[in-house]
Amino acid sequence: MARATASTRTSTRTAAKKPTPREGAARSKKENAENGFLASEQLTGHLQRVLVDLIELSLQAKQAHWNVVGKNFRDLHLQLDEITESAREFSDVVAERLRALHAAVDGRSATVSAETSLPPYPNGEVATTDTVDLITVRLEAVVGTMREVHDDVDEEDPTTADILHEIISTLEQYAWMVSAENRTPSV
Repeated sequence: MARATASTRTSTRTAAKKPTPREGAARSKKENAENGFLASEQLTGHLQRVLVDLIELSLQAKQAHWNVVGKNFRDLHLQLDEITESAREFSDVVAERLRALHAAVDGRSATVSAETSLPPYPNGEVATTDTVDLITVRLEAVVGTMREVHDDVDEEDPTTADILHEIISTLEQYAWMVSAENRTPSV
């Protein structure tokens, strides 16, 4: 008899703990919700601007990679692949930072084309010297967006600003290295 009572108590406890599907879903959301910093609309908007520019940079650098022709083709062709890969990695870092701050990410092609600050890239073959200038302008445009939003981002979330610092540093280095292709010594 004692066994039956213990078994009955166990089933009663189990039954009492089992929520309805609606209650279970609500409790699950509450129990699994992360605590922490939530991005404001302003921070989300700033990071979204950076994201679309990085996505567009990766697309335009790849377009340039496929269509560049002329002197020093191979080096520029390979350098454009490096820029493409970095822009893709940086866009992923920014998107994942947005998600970590509980913000939605919009990297859809329609959004990117509508919201990017980068000018369109020309279609067809482009000479290496022109490609250097075109890519430098685009690198500087992405950096410009990041520098424009930086102070607001830093004020709200210094951790995210640190991410921007690293990206800015790398893209400025690319801009310097790419633009040097068309420079002549100043001496």
